[in-house]
Amino acid sequence: MPKQKKCEGYFSKREIALWASSVILILLSFLIYDRENYLTLTASLTGVTSLIFNAKGHPAGQFLMVMFSLMYGCISFNFAYYGEMITYLGMTMPMAILALISWLTHPYNGNKSEVSVNHVSNKEIWFMLIASAVVTIIFYYILAYFNTANILPSTLSVTTSFIAVYLTFRRSQYFALAYASNDVVLIVLWILASVEDIRYISVAVCFVTFLFNDIYGFINWRSMAKRQGHAG
Repeated sequence: MPKQKKCEGYFSKREIALWASSVILILLSFLIYDRENYLTLTASLTGVTSLIFNAKGHPAGQFLMVMFSLMYGCISFNFAYYGEMITYLGMTMPMAILALISWLTHPYNGNKSEVSVNHVSNKEIWFMLIASAVVTIIFYYILAYFNTANILPSTLSVTTSFIAVYLTFRRSQYFALAYASNDVVLIVLWILASVEDIRYISVAVCFVTFLFNDIYGFINWRSMAKRQGHAG
């Protein structure tokens, strides 16, 4: 009984409301604009569920992100967004696996439901920015070779994704902020895709819900960092 009460009280009413409203919005957009591609629906529901766990610093979020990356890579391939496909299958998914290991091996005070927040030094931030610039340049030419649709925002998505997955792996409180930036780019990408196929509006709506969840995740991680003794 005590364990059940602890499980039921893990998510606050605000977090449950955020998740439920995100799920409803995703379902409505699917019923209005798609009704066929259940892979998109499954990926969206998996992704938004991963974010509410990530916002709490729970390793389950990273496991669900691995599943989302696999499905999202397939969706991106279908619209010739090869940058998204390569990014998620070749970078986000492997990094989510590494992040899962990192989060599991760094619990806060032995609590496996909350990861220990890590402080990333200024020196490491410079290393991350230089590495992201190199990755961006390399990916631009790869995407150009494959005639990737909407190549400029696709390339920008690579940059924001790399920074996000790096900070996630390093357990930085700023990872959710980086993902929020990536969400904005992806919203633009899938709105452009929906001009050609209206069904992709449901994918754009998916990333709108991701944006709100990532913003909340950043706010919650800031609170976690202060509670765990990190100044910023």
